[in-house]
Amino acid sequence: MQVHDTLKREETHTGTLRQLRNFVGNAYLEGGKPFPVVDPATGQQHAQAFEADQAIVDAAVKAAENAMHGEWGSMTLAARRALLHKVADGIEARFDEFLAAEIADTGKPHAMASHLDIPRGAANFRVFADAIANVPTEAFDMDTPDGGKAVNYSVRRPLGVVGVISPWNLPLLLMTWKVAPALACGNAVIVKPSEETPSTTTLLGEVMADAGMPAGVFNVIHGFGPGSAGEMLVSHPGVRAITFTGETQTGTAIMRAAAPHVKPLSFELGGKNAAIVFADADMDAAVAGLARAVFLNTGQVCLAPERIYVERSVFDRFVEGLKDKALALRPGLPTGNGIDLGPLISAEHREKVLGYYRLAEEEGANVVCGGGVPDLEGEAAGGFFVEPTLWTGLPHDARICREEIFGPCAAIIPFDSEEEAVSLANDSAYGLAASIWTGNLSRGHRVGAKMEVGICWVNSWFLRDLRTPFGGAKMSGIGREGGIHSINFYSEPTNICIKL
Repeated sequence: MQVHDTLKREETHTGTLRQLRNFVGNAYLEGGKPFPVVDPATGQQHAQAFEADQAIVDAAVKAAENAMHGEWGSMTLAARRALLHKVADGIEARFDEFLAAEIADTGKPHAMASHLDIPRGAANFRVFADAIANVPTEAFDMDTPDGGKAVNYSVRRPLGVVGVISPWNLPLLLMTWKVAPALACGNAVIVKPSEETPSTTTLLGEVMADAGMPAGVFNVIHGFGPGSAGEMLVSHPGVRAITFTGETQTGTAIMRAAAPHVKPLSFELGGKNAAIVFADADMDAAVAGLARAVFLNTGQVCLAPERIYVERSVFDRFVEGLKDKALALRPGLPTGNGIDLGPLISAEHREKVLGYYRLAEEEGANVVCGGGVPDLEGEAAGGFFVEPTLWTGLPHDARICREEIFGPCAAIIPFDSEEEAVSLANDSAYGLAASIWTGNLSRGHRVGAKMEVGICWVNSWFLRDLRTPFGGAKMSGIGREGGIHSINFYSEPTNICIKL
């Protein structure tokens, strides 16, 4: 295993393929089995990453442990905060590089990546650099059995080495959402990005080093799950905690692997989110808002509603409005003019989504629009595109209405009363998010409080204040992230009792 001293050399192109190596101790490492990284908009390989073996994972853990016992572990809070702001500055300074890398990995439209993914990647570091300076503590006076006094107060310390397993749908945004608070609390991190989207995480290693981050604080290992880097990271005794965003099935596997070491876990998992549209809603706003919610990022957003319950008196009007929005979407290459629908992440995922499209028809759905693959020309013909799809006529207990699809699709179902709508929306094994559309503020409060979810929007969707708790109920996750909730996970409280 050889170390490359020059970071930028490993981020140049070799032939036509970008080389994405494991990043340990502020350097890119030789070694690991190469695997392809594919541009889903064209179906063509655009980069080559290297699967970390046990030796590389061990080296990453050792580098992180050394950082905790070195300069990073003794750094003042003020210096740590300043470094995080420099990292944010570095992302912004190399905005175009991050944008190109994110688009190549995901195929998402330029407008989305430039307005959401990259700006939030930088913002996450600023938010948690500031949040860590305002963490409350507790102090209690007490009487002692001998008639004296004692005072108790709490302090927080970092957990140590934290394993971060990040998803492919919003790679930079969701990775930094975990890394930023972990570093703000003084931990060292080892990130295992999705094998589908490793580019921006790898590039962030350069930004960290250029900002002056001590070696070993931020490490990146590439690979897969079982039998690969993911399992090695989760089961490593030197890793003190795991944070993961992804499928519920993968989350349960991580729980089993982490159990022998009783590691703290933070999970944001799958969902089958519901939206409720009441007859008194601003219908134009509801249609526009839910079109964005269903089709943003080609439906590959954990918060996207795949079940829409609409009051019967406005059902037909809503369906026609959402259909018009779906038919107006233009799929194609991310840099194309007016393109607002990118590909699915992989050929495998497209086949999964198309399988559900076929299942919907088998279950008796009325296909309002879509249901197949768009006819595209040029490079996009090889991409992993599907049509935006809407269904009516499905029973609430159909598989289409129970299982997460993670594509640009939704089933629309009528309801007749508020009580029925709440019951239908909550009748799910998942509980990540919901959105309610109504002109009655009291109803919005009332129904929102009954939703068995981690986050519920009223007359909006994906409106985020990063200080608020974010996470899922039921099978949609464990714990909460955001603001003080992230700080609480990535740090350990210690009570100190002083006899006076």
